[in-house]
Amino acid sequence: MALDNKLLLIIIDGVPHRNFRRLFGNLEGWVLNGDARVWKIRASVPSISAPCYASIHTGTPPQVHGILSNEVRFRVKLPDIFSEVARAGGKSGAVTHSYWSEFFNRHPFDFVRDIEYDEPEGPIHHGRFHTMTGYGHDNQMTPCDADLFATLSMLAARHGIDYGILHSCTLDSMGHRFGHDNVTMDHACAALDAMLAAFLPGWLKAGYEVIVTADHGQTDRGHHGGHEDLQQDSALYYFGPAEGPSDDTLIDQLQLAPTVLSRLGIAIPDTMKAKPFLI
Repeated sequence: MALDNKLLLIIIDGVPHRNFRRLFGNLEGWVLNGDARVWKIRASVPSISAPCYASIHTGTPPQVHGILSNEVRFRVKLPDIFSEVARAGGKSGAVTHSYWSEFFNRHPFDFVRDIEYDEPEGPIHHGRFHTMTGYGHDNQMTPCDADLFATLSMLAARHGIDYGILHSCTLDSMGHRFGHDNVTMDHACAALDAMLAAFLPGWLKAGYEVIVTADHGQTDRGHHGGHEDLQQDSALYYFGPAEGPSDDTLIDQLQLAPTVLSRLGIAIPDTMKAKPFLI
């Protein structure tokens, strides 16, 4: 069954709104040229990775979906983007941290079985995952972002996915080590932006709408999790034909899931209470 549109959701982990707007010149250039829109988006609380991942895909707050920390992990029993794409007859792909597989396919994550899979029944049809096992302050264990972008491009070309999600941990990991206001992070943001620049035109040429955003922000001391603008607020860039709200609108993270489903032409489950921000 053909869906109305195709869409890729790019999650750059742990980027405060300020750093997106001042350091991602590739993304900002598309906005200045009139080819993209950008808004501020506010993460759920706790503004921690795993709870935010689950909120992004279920459209519900952590207090509803139950993923309340990185250490609390299980198969979420709520409708999510993957489940609804599969139900509608579409195909999905994920190039993400293994948490996404645990939350939306099966838990616990088995390295041999789950590091890479192609499963026609879904809910995640084509999964390519990284675990960052051994992650710490001095060894971040993050994969190269160009490799991740290339893998998503491969899934789109090889399998014709309707919906794809990519998740990068590089900047979040570096932010925990260095904070977000220093020369090292300036260059890291610019490097990731340049890698993205190499792949974004190809996605657009292939007919995908693209959303680029973060799961949460991060402070200059490298922290997130709490209720503070630097920890919660990030940017959201949209490439596509849909109409959106005024530039000064603050988007709620819970609006992401229903917005993605609406752009794909898929019915929004009753559990997703927030309204789509694209029409």
